[in-house]
Amino acid sequence: MQHPINILERYWNFTSFRPFQEEIIDAVLEGEDVFALLPTGGGKSLCFQIPALAREGICIVVSPLVALMKDQVSSLKQKGIKALSITSGISKSELDTLLDNCIYGNYKFLYLSPERLQQELVQDRIKQMNVNLIAVDEAHCISQWGNDFRPAYKNIQLLRQIQPGVNCIALTASAIPEVVKDIVEELDFIQPKIFRQSFERSNLAYMTFDEEDKYYRLETVLKKNPQSSIIYVRSRRLTLEIADFLNNKGISATTYHGGLSNKIKEANQMQWINNQKQVMVATNAFGMGIDKPDVKTVIHLNLPESIESYFQEAGRAGRNGEKAFAIILKNKSDVLLVKNQFLNVLPTVKDVKHIYRKLSNYFQVSYGEGQDILFDFNFNQFCKTYQLNSLLAYNTLQLLDRTSIISLSKQFNKRTSLQFIVSNTRLFSYLEKHQDINVIVKTILRTYGGIFENDIKINSILVSGKASVSEDKLFATLKQLDRDEIITLSLSTTDSEITFLQPREDDKAINRISHYIEQQNDLKYKQVHAVIAYVEDNKICKSVQLLNYFGEKNISDCGICSVCITKSTKKSKKEINLIKEDVLNALLQTDLSSRDLAKILKHPETDIKTCIKMLLEHQLISITDRNTYKLNK
Repeated sequence: MQHPINILERYWNFTSFRPFQEEIIDAVLEGEDVFALLPTGGGKSLCFQIPALAREGICIVVSPLVALMKDQVSSLKQKGIKALSITSGISKSELDTLLDNCIYGNYKFLYLSPERLQQELVQDRIKQMNVNLIAVDEAHCISQWGNDFRPAYKNIQLLRQIQPGVNCIALTASAIPEVVKDIVEELDFIQPKIFRQSFERSNLAYMTFDEEDKYYRLETVLKKNPQSSIIYVRSRRLTLEIADFLNNKGISATTYHGGLSNKIKEANQMQWINNQKQVMVATNAFGMGIDKPDVKTVIHLNLPESIESYFQEAGRAGRNGEKAFAIILKNKSDVLLVKNQFLNVLPTVKDVKHIYRKLSNYFQVSYGEGQDILFDFNFNQFCKTYQLNSLLAYNTLQLLDRTSIISLSKQFNKRTSLQFIVSNTRLFSYLEKHQDINVIVKTILRTYGGIFENDIKINSILVSGKASVSEDKLFATLKQLDRDEIITLSLSTTDSEITFLQPREDDKAINRISHYIEQQNDLKYKQVHAVIAYVEDNKICKSVQLLNYFGEKNISDCGICSVCITKSTKKSKKEINLIKEDVLNALLQTDLSSRDLAKILKHPETDIKTCIKMLLEHQLISITDRNTYKLNK
């Protein structure tokens, strides 16, 4: 058997392991069941890849993320290591061939989703394989208390029964104590070796700022720290809007979101990785598998949906060990927005029953029928037909997918997309001659920023609704624009595919998962309120708050977060009174914003804002409708 350090040097060109890696690898090679809790960027994949390469046979890797599977398989192949993944969308004969390759083809790694373990063909072939290790990636998905719980992960118990003599390693980057306990029990670990690396990041300053003008603060932060940065936002529209704002301010920025084609995503990502662009403005679709060590700043312009997801996204800053910043910019409306986006659209058991019944009716599936039947699916049309809230309906379909009642294609790769390929001048000259389509074109332009620069996927229901025309009229107009070479068009009337995995049983099917629905809604409620508590707590060190959430105790203050800095620079009562007096004197001249006051007065902006709050509370000043401050008479 090759020594782990020799494998590390041969395939990865490293001469030493990161903290805990060697101990974890040794435990796996000794045949122990292992649980490894390592933060983002801790090198989790090597902990199962190296012992699998050291032994004869194949390692089965269970992962919920298709993109991550493809990325790891591609990386292994580039190193000359035989690996394959079994994802959705492959035929039965192709599946048969791939599984045969695993038995006879000297492959070292088989990546598959937990749902695949339900198939008898897969189970039968795994019995014939010389399996040397079972690796469970993103293991928090197996716990009902985990972020992104997937009931199908419980199928891994089948894998342990099929290969009872093979040890198992479970890995995750984020798990609270209840989740760790749940994972160990669900995977039937006996006296497991548990490795927990502290989540403390001593070089990462966690900052939370109240901001009236988030864009101004973005500009000042990025000009003060002109190194590589990521800005996370909640919508595709905002990625384009903020990138345009930054580029106009002389800060080079590009975008990444699920609506871009793979070609554009890869091009934009490479520009950022190669430091041709300072800033990546992205939705949470960005970041998986990215290991860029020199990211100086990660900024969240909207509140994250959970501490787990925030910790992973923020942790992409400062991996080179140099000081870095993880910043949340918030204002008064953010708490309401996060509740509306994540809590008010959680489907109840009653909602799920209603939407499942409508889905079956939409495809005219009879009671007791429909199993394994595939349908092209127009999500927007479905919502319009039954007048459903689109977010509530989408969350319900996701839930039905996670509980294996349906299979919903995640790519949405058939959605209509277009790009304007003429200049503004040429376009408006064209519209003068075609007045009948003026409203449709202007609606598209006002709804989708960046549509002259990128091929953008559009929501046909949204556009036709805003323009007060039928979808048929919209599609006819788009075809005309394409023929006249005003746009390039990829047109589709469906945006996904749905397979019914179980026969239609209406309420009976949903009653089986009702406990899960209620438990997940309760979990989401707790997660969102944990985020709100984190951003509003300005007394306890931000790093300590995060570490306590993950079960770490007796942690010292970091000394560099927004709370610690405020404590270390706390002004005396005399100094505060002096700043208040300066603010009042400045407002004697004219109404001013906090930004104006910061420019005029020689005091830190945070101190000025503290004094403004005090003056507002004492009703000495008030806010105008232009968001400036004025003296009260």
